[in-house]
Amino acid sequence: MSYLNSVTAQLKYYKTLAEKAMEQLPDEKLYWQFNEESNSIATIVRHMSGNMISRFTDFLVSDGEKSWRKRDEEFENPVFTREELMTIWEKGWQCVLDTLATLDESHLENIVYIRNEAHTVTEALNRQLAHYPYHVGQIVYIARMAANERWNSLTIPRKR
Repeated sequence: MSYLNSVTAQLKYYKTLAEKAMEQLPDEKLYWQFNEESNSIATIVRHMSGNMISRFTDFLVSDGEKSWRKRDEEFENPVFTREELMTIWEKGWQCVLDTLATLDESHLENIVYIRNEAHTVTEALNRQLAHYPYHVGQIVYIARMAANERWNSLTIPRKR
């Protein structure tokens, strides 16, 4: 399996993991926060989507931190319907997956920029491959807390 196929498969796995976690919650629990300093699942979804669209729009030719991105607004907690929130989620993932589909192994050593810092394409993809699963883990953990005893394990359940 090529590196790009591996990255794509891993990202799709983590996307599905987050979606299975979110499916277990009623709409209002997508906005649940442990405290005022913590993020809700909805906030994490908005942040991830904003990051994805910024990083993967014109991936090979422009800095991954776009001037039009409003990162701080991603951490505000406006209320959307589940459908609106999932549209935001899908828009980010579609940008990532569409861009990955245009790359081939010859691009891996090309230089791209994130916040004016040079990365090879491989390094930039590794950076995002660490960033997105980090946030998916947060989504799963928050969903597990919010679902409490109604939680259905996403992997191998503990013996009961």
